[in-house]
Amino acid sequence: MLEKVLIANRGEIALRVLRSCKQLGIKTVAVHSTADKDLMHVRLADESVCIGPPSSGESYLNAPAIISAMEVTDADAVHPGYGFLSENADFAEQVEKSGFIFVGPTAETIRQMGDKVSAIDVMLAGGVPTVPGSNGPIDSDDQKTLAIAKDIGYPVIIKAAAGGGGRGMRVVESEASLLKAIAVTQTEAKSFFGSSIVYLEKFLENPRHVEIQIIGDGKGNAVHLGDRDCSLQRRHQKVLEEAPAPNIPVEVRNSILQTCVTACKKMKYRGAGTLEFLYQDERFYFIEMNTRVQVEHPVTEMVTGVDIVKEQLLIAGGDMLRLKQEDIAITGHAFECRINAEDPKNFLPSPGLVKRFHAPGGLDVRVDSHLYSGYNVPPFYDSLIGKLICRGNTREEALKRTQIALDETLVDGIQTNIPLHRELVRDIGFTEGGVNIHYLEKKLEAKD
Repeated sequence: MLEKVLIANRGEIALRVLRSCKQLGIKTVAVHSTADKDLMHVRLADESVCIGPPSSGESYLNAPAIISAMEVTDADAVHPGYGFLSENADFAEQVEKSGFIFVGPTAETIRQMGDKVSAIDVMLAGGVPTVPGSNGPIDSDDQKTLAIAKDIGYPVIIKAAAGGGGRGMRVVESEASLLKAIAVTQTEAKSFFGSSIVYLEKFLENPRHVEIQIIGDGKGNAVHLGDRDCSLQRRHQKVLEEAPAPNIPVEVRNSILQTCVTACKKMKYRGAGTLEFLYQDERFYFIEMNTRVQVEHPVTEMVTGVDIVKEQLLIAGGDMLRLKQEDIAITGHAFECRINAEDPKNFLPSPGLVKRFHAPGGLDVRVDSHLYSGYNVPPFYDSLIGKLICRGNTREEALKRTQIALDETLVDGIQTNIPLHRELVRDIGFTEGGVNIHYLEKKLEAKD
């Protein structure tokens, strides 16, 4: 069992990790920038250490400062949350070499899965279905590249191997523009991610985004916790998620779930991880793996009763996986609304003083947020200020509960995207279930 964990993050996820640590009797260390001294988890942690000025590069992305904080507080391990250094293989490696425990996969696994080309290779070896494509980096042989594109059929999409967050991608409709588009994407990839490696895939025109939550102990044991639908997106950023994904045939769902577990057992995956897929015409196509806890993990917790962060901590402490697949049951349905401090019309950030904050309540209503009345939302970080998660015995019941909870939520003093969520959970297309990844963008365009 770990005795003291340093939480290398901020906001709602830092508070979320702190709560699971307290459940296990683990002492906590909160690190924070000068702008975050009043964060809720900083107030509640056993110890706190300021690691730098507001800039993320000088604080939450400052690996030496975080490791130094572990040393001075005698922490056993570091939990990176999501974002920041959570999928930084070099950081995980430095942590382990410094004699501490990284709550997550090995540096080798993070590195392997962080490169989308090598991730596809691993998944192919594990029998996981992937999008038809080059199955490797595009090289300098133009004729070979043109032949691959012709074989898989247009439109195709060029992706940066080290890409993420919707950057480093370009759709190509015809052979005439392919080679020029590859050159432009390679230049962008080098600028954004430090690597010009790109690969080619078939562009699926109307897919859904469905992901599978897994947990492994690094010793060859792994289980799945079902799937989530994350198709409501704006500029490749998820807005609202649900579990389980609606309108997927049972046999198709069960097949991909078992395939993912088998692949993760084979690679001896350690900790929590998510395999992301595009789903179209009752077929799954692997796109990437996130080697960390996801923002949307609470919807899975609500329908399984499993504390994912708690399992991360136990595995990091050396425990074998306690969960057996036959003991995990998906009961009911859950939605998660990501609440951002932003203008609901133009999506510009809206930092500032929260004059009043009232969280909704009721049966199966959960709010993960670091907000409190009098808290000042800083302008330096991601605009996520909370998550509203509601469960019901049926999808319809969960949806109604979400509608009521959104109507009860009050954040006064700053603008939020709550009005957008109130509209989405009453949208006819969404309430029917199974919208594709372009649905929200088209809805917003039509509104404009």
